[in-house]
Amino acid sequence: MCRCLRIQPSGFYAWQKSPLSQRAREDARQTELLWQAWNDRGKVYGYRKLHDDLLDQGETSCPNRIARLTRLAGIKAQIGYKRRPGSYGGKPSLAVDNTLDRQFDVAAPDRAWVTDITYSAPRPGSSGGAYDWNA
Repeated sequence: MCRCLRIQPSGFYAWQKSPLSQRAREDARQTELLWQAWNDRGKVYGYRKLHDDLLDQGETSCPNRIARLTRLAGIKAQIGYKRRPGSYGGKPSLAVDNTLDRQFDVAAPDRAWVTDITYSAPRPGSSGGAYDWNA
């Protein structure tokens, strides 16, 4: 392996035996704190709010470092909530029976109410916002 990487075996073994640097130890410690804060908050927060949480705990670090650590640890903010296709919940709508049976003449007022919903698509080239009834 040393021959492929073109390094001396003594340098490789020295690197293998050397302890982690101060920065690597601090990164590992803060990554553990980030995992704990992320799990405590329901795995929803991103690096910005996790950085605020660490500041509240008394930790000092810049947002860029927290962004790097969260990216390396695979911590991501939850963006939106996805709905499953075809699952909208609730009860299906009920169709009411036609009680008037096309008989619109009534004996007394307020016995039958009738409405009509007509949708007219806007013409091509019009603004589409307001419908011009005089055209």
